Amino acid sequence: MYTILPRSRGSVLGIEINGKVDIAQERELVAKAEELIGAHGKISLLVVLGDHVGTSFEAAMADMKWTLANMKHLAKIAIVSDSKLLAALVAVDAAFAKLASIEEKHFDKADVETAWHWIES
Repeated sequence: MYTILPRSRGSVLGIEINGKVDIAQERELVAKAEELIGAHGKISLLVVLGDHVGTSFEAAMADMKWTLANMKHLAKIAIVSDSKLLAALVAVDAAFAKLASIEEKHFDKADVETAWHWIES
């Protein structure tokens, strides 16, 4: 399940994910992202992950396919979680994202305000 965060404005889309995201929800998120891309060209995403997050295989594959096809439309990605493993994975991925001119950072949940300032700058 996801929630679009009320601080989302302009080309910045903030999402909070708790529980499992299925393919129908993934399609809704893709539609929202594509709407913003149509309006702004490039978008930035702030994703706050709950403690028990999951996704269906179909939704995960759709997400990867969409991301790979739309990298040129992504400016910044902020991942907010308390997972040390995810922080390490984002650090590795950020090096590859940089090759596609995407800035990517992990923030602890206690630093969500810092994440918002970074994504909005």
